[in-house]
Amino acid sequence: MLAVAATAVVLAYAVFGLCGFGANIVALPLLVHVLPLRTAVPMMLVLDLSFALALGLQNRALVERRELLRLAPWLVAGLGVGTLLLARSSESLLLGVLGAFVMANAAWSLFGRASPQPLSTGWAVPAGLVGGTFTAAFGTGGPVYTLYLARRIADATRLRASVGSLVFVSAALRGVLMVAGGFFAGGQPLLLALVMLPCAALGYLAGSRWSQGMPQARLRRAIWALLLASGATLLVRSVLA
Repeated sequence: MLAVAATAVVLAYAVFGLCGFGANIVALPLLVHVLPLRTAVPMMLVLDLSFALALGLQNRALVERRELLRLAPWLVAGLGVGTLLLARSSESLLLGVLGAFVMANAAWSLFGRASPQPLSTGWAVPAGLVGGTFTAAFGTGGPVYTLYLARRIADATRLRASVGSLVFVSAALRGVLMVAGGFFAGGQPLLLALVMLPCAALGYLAGSRWSQGMPQARLRRAIWALLLASGATLLVRSVLA
């Protein structure tokens, strides 16, 4: 169990170091094969807070604050919806929703248009609501925010810094909601997060180094192809559960 979890965490935070988001969407499809979803999600939250803070502090001067403030109220509303879903829905349903989301996001990234047009500010409403819901339920709202912000922020460095800061803020809000909801009762998610922290650090450092010189397009295509297959396995598992 620990070997699978450690491998998932290393890979997930390599992606986070490379892109500024994506740790949960990489890790959860693998972690749920060895951990209950309601243990894996809060465990990843603790790791998210640590590494999103590191990325946000490193590049805080480059953050596009106006864009983040535009998303903020809708993000908070979505977080409330997602927390209720995680607390009250069956695990098989949640796995099916997560699998469908992972597959849709991977397919979009693999086969979507290469040069999308800029979005209007009105798209902050669905981006915040949907991103907040998936952030609270699974910690996977980063791709939703990125799809929106990538079409509002042209500079790649500013985009990466802004997404990293948004991941940190949303993770902090999730933490408050999850503590209030009793997801950390018993201490198992926190203990697992402490055990996995060195694995996350290793992945993050590797991903940060890759982001400085490695051709990213091919690596990202390989990651999204892997996620497409992982999402399919989650859908099958939810149907058979």
